[in-house]
Amino acid sequence: MFKILETVIERILWESRFMIFLAVISSVLAAFVLVLIGTYDIFIVIKDATNMFSSKEYFKEFHKEAIKNIVSAVDVYLIATVLLIFGLGLYELFISKIDPMEKDTKSSKILVVHTLDQLKEKLAKVILMVLIVTFFKYAIEFKYTDIKNLLFLSIGILLIALSIFFMHKGQEKKQQ
Repeated sequence: MFKILETVIERILWESRFMIFLAVISSVLAAFVLVLIGTYDIFIVIKDATNMFSSKEYFKEFHKEAIKNIVSAVDVYLIATVLLIFGLGLYELFISKIDPMEKDTKSSKILVVHTLDQLKEKLAKVILMVLIVTFFKYAIEFKYTDIKNLLFLSIGILLIALSIFFMHKGQEKKQQ
């Protein structure tokens, strides 16, 4: 009797992994929505570029807004990438291997995830890029009124450079 109960409970526990499928679908759909948002940001820049040379004042304003919109689009695309990697990684880890992804010889293997550590590592790299782009976006918009602001900007740039350096150092150690 206890053996049958144990078997049933273990089966239910094992099958409960399929609830992760909701997270997979949500992540992939959210990534799709973010790609649409980023594309719309780029479309606005392209649409506004048609009047770019109408006046010198308009060009200066367009230039500032275009850079902000393009950097925002890159930021949104990177977050969409995080969600896509996360969704596909969860699927591979909890539900099943994605056979076409495993067999594809033409594309990069960035979406192939076999362990939780691989998923964590891939997400960390993309999240670092999101943080860098977000820093860049705010650095463009910020008004530098005194030397202290420039000092903080340079410290931020130094910290970004160090984080990229250490990320690459970690990759070199793994390859050796």
